[in-house]
Amino acid sequence: MLEVVGLGKSFGSGSSATKAIERLDFTVSAGEFVGIVGPSGAGKTTLLKCMSGLLAPTTGEVRLNGATVTGPPPEMAVVFQDYSRSLFPWFTVQRNVELPLKHGGKRMVADPVSAAAEALEAVGLKGFEKHFPWQLSGGMQQRVAIARALAYQSEVLLMDEPFASVDAQTRAELEDLVLQVREQFGVTIILVTHDIDESVYMSDRVIVLSRPPSTVEQVLTIDLPWPRHQTTTKVLPEYAKLRTQVYESIMQPGDRTGTI
Repeated sequence: MLEVVGLGKSFGSGSSATKAIERLDFTVSAGEFVGIVGPSGAGKTTLLKCMSGLLAPTTGEVRLNGATVTGPPPEMAVVFQDYSRSLFPWFTVQRNVELPLKHGGKRMVADPVSAAAEALEAVGLKGFEKHFPWQLSGGMQQRVAIARALAYQSEVLLMDEPFASVDAQTRAELEDLVLQVREQFGVTIILVTHDIDESVYMSDRVIVLSRPPSTVEQVLTIDLPWPRHQTTTKVLPEYAKLRTQVYESIMQPGDRTGTI
C-alpha cells in the first residue's frame, strides 16, 4: 500500500548541506501497524513529513497505492505530538473534528456532524462535544486529534510521537485506544516514537533507523499474540526479548556498556 523507495533528505546545499537521511527503503501493507524508532536525530520526524507529503525528499520517493506522493494525499491523516497546536482553541471539540470534513476536497463527508459524533464516541469523548480544547486535559485533547483523523476516514494514519507529552497512565490508555480504533476502523498506522516499549507493544513490525544520516538498521516482526494488554503482554518473556532486540539494534557497539 505504501512504499518508501530510495528516500534521502538533505537540508541546505553544497559543503554546508546537512544530510539527515541517507537512503530508506521499506513497504507498509494495508491494515498494518508499523512502528519506527531510532536514535535521537535519526530523522524520524523528517521521514514522517516526507511520507505525508509535507516535505519533499531530496532523492527517492514515497508511493501510496502506486502513485507518487507530491503533496499531502487525501487518503492520509497526521496526528502530531503537540496537540495544543493542532487544535483550534476557539472552536468546540465538535467543530475541531468537523473542520477537515467540510474542507477536505475529495474526502468531504456528506454528514460531518454525524461523522464527528461517531468518531468522538469511538475515542471516549461522547458528551464533550461542546467543550473547548482548553477545558480538557492533555490526554483528552490528543483524543480529539485522533477523532479528527478517524472522522476524516483516512486510509493511512501517521502518528508523530503522539503520546510524548502526557503522563505514563494516560500514555498507556491512549496506546490501547489507538489499538482499539485500528481494529474498529481497519486503518493502516505508522507510528514514529522514541519509546521502545511502545513500539514493541503496539506494532506488527518495528523499523529501526540507524544514526544519521539514516538507513534502515533492522526490521523486526513483532509476533506477540493479539489482542494485547498492558498487564499481560508486557510480562511475556517474548516481549522482553523483542524489547532487548530493538534496544540493541538502536545502540551502537560502543554504547552498550550499561544495562537495560
